[in-house]
Amino acid sequence: MPLTPEVLTAQGEVVAWLGSLDVTFAADEERWFTIDGVDSPRQIGSDRSGGAFVLLPSRNVLYVSSEGRAGIIAESFEAFVQLVVAHPYWLDILKFSTGGDLQEMRRAANALEATLDDEDDINEAREEIRGRLDLPEAGDPVGALYDAVAASDAIVRATDGSPFTTLFNRFSIDNHPMLRNAAA
Repeated sequence: MPLTPEVLTAQGEVVAWLGSLDVTFAADEERWFTIDGVDSPRQIGSDRSGGAFVLLPSRNVLYVSSEGRAGIIAESFEAFVQLVVAHPYWLDILKFSTGGDLQEMRRAANALEATLDDEDDINEAREEIRGRLDLPEAGDPVGALYDAVAASDAIVRATDGSPFTTLFNRFSIDNHPMLRNAAA
């Protein structure tokens, strides 16, 4: 059976483990964005920063940040869960992508992994989620994230009609002392 939001939410313990990785599977009832060509966006969850996860009619997963950035982050719901499990700091990987450079994203992923404060808890959550969902480990989640964001053609707008910008940000881990040292 393919992994869907319905299959996942039926497994309360897995949802709790994903919550520890900053994903909540509760939709926000108030619409604060629109997506061109999508009449009724299906919000499937959110994160602690106020961002929304939307399952598009194409089955891609779109992320809409509360700071005016948006883009497709996974080709399917299963790929989305694999991304969150492998790299719960996936949004920071995009932050430190120097405008969408795959090699910088890989450097950022390695540095972010090296600086985890709660590595044992995250590794336990990873094992529990994969085991309970019979979820294979993603082959190249950073590459898949890059591909999804780079190919993202969804146009998301604020309620005033202004378009959101890409999820790729201009920062590098070299601009962050802790991450720069972790990457060395």
